[in-house]
Amino acid sequence: MIEKRDLIQGRIIQRYKRFLADVELPDGSIITAHTTNTGAMTTCWEQGDPVLLSQHDDPARKLKYTWLACKHAGAWVGVETGMPNRVVADAARKDVLPGLPGLVEVLTEQKYGAENSRIDVLAKDAQGHRVYIEVKNTTLKIGTHGCFPDAVTERGRKHLRELRGMVERGHRAALVFFVHRGDVAAFDVAGELDPAYAQELDRAVVGGVEVLPLAVKLSIRKQKNGFCTLTWELPGLLPWVRR
Repeated sequence: MIEKRDLIQGRIIQRYKRFLADVELPDGSIITAHTTNTGAMTTCWEQGDPVLLSQHDDPARKLKYTWLACKHAGAWVGVETGMPNRVVADAARKDVLPGLPGLVEVLTEQKYGAENSRIDVLAKDAQGHRVYIEVKNTTLKIGTHGCFPDAVTERGRKHLRELRGMVERGHRAALVFFVHRGDVAAFDVAGELDPAYAQELDRAVVGGVEVLPLAVKLSIRKQKNGFCTLTWELPGLLPWVRR
């Protein structure tokens, strides 16, 4: 479990220019927060939804706030794109990563592959095999499914090719779909949004890449000082059910 403390709650007014979001704070003031998620963020938020922000005192930062999560249609959705890698790496080091037990020598952001890529997490299993783990922040909701991608992703197809190449070289490779919301019951690829990605994913599975749709539980509690704490827990895997 990873947690972030001393978070500020507000309500989102608008998101614009991909990286920016205007948020109204409890005192009525309006601030601009940095948005790390540059994707479509479809089904993640609507105007007026509660949001959680982290605050930064670094004088070099132009924006003092970062948007971490949003409560949409009664459920919290994680929108900060750096957290999935941190949570997965932390779980791997503690040997509590669902679907991939017994990992050791856990590293992050390692160069690899034929297309000049970086793997999110690299580890070894109990048999000494390298395990290449690519993590995909998954926030789109279609029906009762958490889905990926939410837009066409050539970068995502590249990563699938790289993972398949690692398996061909005798290593293990896993694709972790970090389903960053608690209001879904299953996972599926959003083939209607990116048919080429869906086809490449099928090829990767046939080629031996392990697919792990990771259930993610976001919990929020109020602190005595009025701020909030947000925790990330990994209760298990979601079923991959075709829609």
